[in-house]
Amino acid sequence: AYSQQPTDSRPCMSSPLCSVALKVHGLQGAQNIVALLQSRGARLAFVLDEGMAVLDGVIGGLQGPAAIIAISEKGHASVKLSVTTAPGHSSMPLGQSSIGILSAAVTRLEQNLMPRMLGLGPERGTFEHLAHKFVFPLKFIMSNLWLFSPLLARVMELKPDGNAFVRTTTAVTMFHSGVKLNIIPPYAEAFVNLRIHSAHSLQGVLEDIHSTVGDERVKMELVHGFDPLPISSYSETAFGYQVIKKTILDTFPQVTVAPGTSSAV
Repeated sequence: AYSQQPTDSRPCMSSPLCSVALKVHGLQGAQNIVALLQSRGARLAFVLDEGMAVLDGVIGGLQGPAAIIAISEKGHASVKLSVTTAPGHSSMPLGQSSIGILSAAVTRLEQNLMPRMLGLGPERGTFEHLAHKFVFPLKFIMSNLWLFSPLLARVMELKPDGNAFVRTTTAVTMFHSGVKLNIIPPYAEAFVNLRIHSAHSLQGVLEDIHSTVGDERVKMELVHGFDPLPISSYSETAFGYQVIKKTILDTFPQVTVAPGTSSAV
């Protein structure tokens, strides 16, 4: 939405709709649109991207549906891990293979999760806004995250959807090695996809991976990534948030609206 000086042909307020084919790894779409509109004299009130959803029966213990407005987005990192060793024949194995070394590194990453950060990002606002809709004793716990966040984090991390609130998530998505049944491959590579918590950073994630892998034979390479996005205001005076909230309540009057975080694509 943006405002311009009124003329006979231009309204004081309008809402331009823009489409950009940069869904995956496209970090400049909205920025370029904003720059173009500003160059044309537009005064932007806020920029709205795709959002979250109306959740009903998804959050355990929550009574009634909740509409989540994404005020930030988790960061993203794709990291390649690789190992190079001497080739060999399966009849005369040389010891630890490239596959064995890399498999051990990947296992350490899966077994040693990123640090718990529940309550340090926008998810705190999510639970505080929804607290009154939870059943007891969750209502009391959600209203006092300053005290109960460590306990709540240990419970939430037991399920994949809850774990995404708690920390930077780690997922090994690709593993490549070997070309023949009787040949010991000299090279193995794996790709790890991470969604970075708002209280974490891309640099911090890379340092954590290096520390957890703890093997100089494993080469680490950042394929692409970005830090968590800034957190937009959701206060009573935040024009963009309040406009979206009112629109949601006009459309779905039975829901409870709360701020939240979107996962990177």
